[in-house]
Amino acid sequence: MADEQPPRPEEPVEAQNDDEAGDDDEQIAAMKKRVQEMEEEAAKLREMQASLDSNEPNLRESREDIDNRSIFVGNVDYSASPEEIQAHFQSCGAINRVTILLDKFTGHPKGYAYVEFSEPNLIANALVLNDSMFKGRNLKVRRKSSKEILRLC
Repeated sequence: MADEQPPRPEEPVEAQNDDEAGDDDEQIAAMKKRVQEMEEEAAKLREMQASLDSNEPNLRESREDIDNRSIFVGNVDYSASPEEIQAHFQSCGAINRVTILLDKFTGHPKGYAYVEFSEPNLIANALVLNDSMFKGRNLKVRRKSSKEILRLC
C-alpha cells in the first residue's frame, strides 16, 4: 500500500499543453495587431509632420532671428535664478526666455546667461544695463552672437 501513487487528473497532459499553446497564439496575435496599429499611427504622424513642414516653412524661427533679439549677460552670480535675471531686465520690455548655461559635467552655472526678448528693438534698452549691479556683481551685457557662443563653449 505504500507503493500507491496519488490519483491523476482526469485531463491528459497533452490537452493542457494545447490550451496553453492556444492562449499563447491569441496573445501573440493580439500583440501583432497592436504593433500594426502603432505602425499605422506612426505613419499618419509622419505624414502630418511632413505636410506641416512643407506647407508652413516659416513657422519655425531661425536661429538668426532669435539671436537678433537676444543678449548675452556675463559675470552673472552663480546663485542667480532665471526669474531673478528676468526681473532685473523686465524694465527693458517683454522677455520670452532666460537661459542660464550650466557646466555639463558638474551641473553648476557657468556665470553667464542669455535673455531673449520678444522684439529686436528691446535690445537697445537692455544694453543700457551694461555694468549694472546684480547681486553684488557688475553685469556685462552685449548683443548675442554665434561667435560668442563658439568662443565660450
